Amino acid sequence: MTDPTPPAATAEPANATAAGLRLEDVTRSLNAWVEVDLDALAGNVRALRETVGPGVELIAVVKANAYGAGVEGVAPALEAAGVERFAVVWAAEALNLRRLGITRPIIVLGHAFPTDAEAAVANGITLTVHSPKLAMAVSKAARKAGTRARVHIQVDSGLHRDGVTPDQAVALAHLISGLPGVELEGLSTHMANADEEDDSFADEQGRVFRAALEQLDWVPYRHAANSATAIRRGELRFGGVRIGLAMHGVLPPNTADPGLAPVLSVKARLARVVDVAPGEGVSYGLTWRAERPSRAGLVPIGYADGWSRHLSNRGEVLVGGRRCPMIGRVCMDQFLVDVTELPGAAEGDEAVLLGAQGSERITADDVAARSGTISWDVLASLQARLPRIFHRGGIVQ
Repeated sequence: MTDPTPPAATAEPANATAAGLRLEDVTRSLNAWVEVDLDALAGNVRALRETVGPGVELIAVVKANAYGAGVEGVAPALEAAGVERFAVVWAAEALNLRRLGITRPIIVLGHAFPTDAEAAVANGITLTVHSPKLAMAVSKAARKAGTRARVHIQVDSGLHRDGVTPDQAVALAHLISGLPGVELEGLSTHMANADEEDDSFADEQGRVFRAALEQLDWVPYRHAANSATAIRRGELRFGGVRIGLAMHGVLPPNTADPGLAPVLSVKARLARVVDVAPGEGVSYGLTWRAERPSRAGLVPIGYADGWSRHLSNRGEVLVGGRRCPMIGRVCMDQFLVDVTELPGAAEGDEAVLLGAQGSERITADDVAARSGTISWDVLASLQARLPRIFHRGGIVQ
């Protein structure tokens, strides 16, 4: 079978040659970059473990390049911090984790094709099975490899996205129990309104899921909670909780803070600073025009890097510890900010798009509110062109 996963990741981080250097020295000549604080990440693991209590595993969800933070640095740090399992959406993401040297169990939460079975079994990856055809493909691959493969079934308890109905789950579970080389290890479901102010539909989903569990009480592992549910609803923690956003120190809406710290920052250096006379405009379409003698700083990040065009004339950036408004349209590779109130602003000055500078901080929620989206989207949109710099205490790892 041909391995469909591109050889994008290796066990060595992209910034390995900078390991041991100070963060400010490594970033001095970068136009734009993402900083990932591995100490904050480990601290969030500790805080979440204390919140969910003993006997509940932390399943670290590292889909979508670890929510934009860079899976090549985040996943090994999470394994070192003691998370019991990992979860992704696609089989290709799981294979990538194995290439990075991750040894803990990995669950593929999303759709898999029967053709994914052989590589998954060979790499000890747990697929979520949604059909007899996929179950039989896993059995065939396990028998061929002379091993025993673990699989999960997702019960659709009301989200109507992934998974199978409770009746289908029971039938599929009994089919799997008779297949050689396959062990049905786990049952899962997913909450529809976990971060809504009124999350009461979780009561109905919990009832549906427990009814399925009663019929399949021989299946040992159960997981239902994402970040919001894990923090808000102790009765739905079961054997493990799937933590994604909260691992990065970003809280879902309507969720109490268990003591999390932000992990990710997005920064750049002003590429130039220009004078703009009253009446003159900036960027494509000249949608912003100066009402006074102004100075505009060029920030070398654009929508190709995942910085949304919806932030045009709406977003803010920190320069010199002050909030500076984004002016004009966001371009593919850059945008402009008004630095008129910072007369000393110059090429090379640090601009913070996401994170702290001085006493000010711009959060993922702030950016999401200004661009009309959610914090998940802000983080996951960050593109690979931005180098990820992983550090502990300001020292690059």
